[in-house]
Amino acid sequence: MKSSDRFYKIDKDFRNPYARDRDRIIHSGSFRKLEYKTQVFLNHEGDFFRTRLTHSLEVSQIARSITSNLGLNESLAEAIALAHDLGHTPFGHVGGDTLDECLKEDGFKQGFEHNFQSFRVVSSLEKRYKEFDGLNLTFATLEGILKHSYPYKKSFLPKTIHEQFNLETHPSIEAMIVDRADEIAYISHDIDDGVNSGLISFEDLKENSLVQEILEKVAQEGVGQENDEMFRYRFSSHLINKLVYSLLDYSKGKIQSQEVLSATLDSKLSIPIGFEKELETEIKKLKKLLFKKMYQNKAIARKMYAGKQAVIGLYKGLMDDENMLPQFYHQQLDKRNKHRVVADYIASMSDRYALKFYNEMYGKM
Repeated sequence: MKSSDRFYKIDKDFRNPYARDRDRIIHSGSFRKLEYKTQVFLNHEGDFFRTRLTHSLEVSQIARSITSNLGLNESLAEAIALAHDLGHTPFGHVGGDTLDECLKEDGFKQGFEHNFQSFRVVSSLEKRYKEFDGLNLTFATLEGILKHSYPYKKSFLPKTIHEQFNLETHPSIEAMIVDRADEIAYISHDIDDGVNSGLISFEDLKENSLVQEILEKVAQEGVGQENDEMFRYRFSSHLINKLVYSLLDYSKGKIQSQEVLSATLDSKLSIPIGFEKELETEIKKLKKLLFKKMYQNKAIARKMYAGKQAVIGLYKGLMDDENMLPQFYHQQLDKRNKHRVVADYIASMSDRYALKFYNEMYGKM
């Protein structure tokens, strides 16, 4: 027997169920498209800036580090982290908000919400099996994608979702960790990208005591701001370390059981993953500062306005002429509301494809 033949003798999957979930997510078309979806800066702004793909990888890395230290399931956290942004539209949150407005203006009350869309992507919109829709993921992974962001109850969620996933309970500890890993990742990399782009400076953020503390740590290493790239890297590294270790210190004594992966905790009970009150306050202040100094910056606002107009135009055009829908989505019209099918198609687009399609649709070739 050839040595290579032995691989064909394996009669069952050698991976644990959550590692299998992770692999199915990574090999999905929706995951690949994240490479060309906006985080803060439009994809074509430069190769350095984060995209939804690199953001998802950073969240996954942070979530794995935390779960590993707490003795929890790393593969479950990784699967949830890699899938948590699959439902994002092109052009970041602006694209999602615009699609939500379009649907509601047309009387479609359910609207659009990217967390639920991520769940819908892996449970119904990806088609990888003849017999059923979705990626065939475990309950714990699906629950984590759906419920990783608190609060879990949302008016637009169907009754069947309430019944299947019990929104009266918290999700797994791993899902809660992904939520905080998401926060740690975007705070650190948005500062890095913002300073690199020239939209903000460390001077702008100095009023925040957490930023002051991290700047002091970098200064103690002897790295000056004249060494721009290294300074930003060291700042991000120290900021992530500070937040991860602070989260571990706060959370270790609050996790009652490491044996239960799925939801058992009443949602009215406090979440056992987080930070001390003082640090939570500083994190909230820093996010507000970033919103004011960077996310509302006129350069970002102009790009996002262009993205908003593209989403509006795509929605209108596709609602007017459903024949522009590709085969997969056109077939969905027999099973789903037309508004939802059009929204699903637009949400699936990358930034560059959305702009290309918009220009073709309105004769700007």
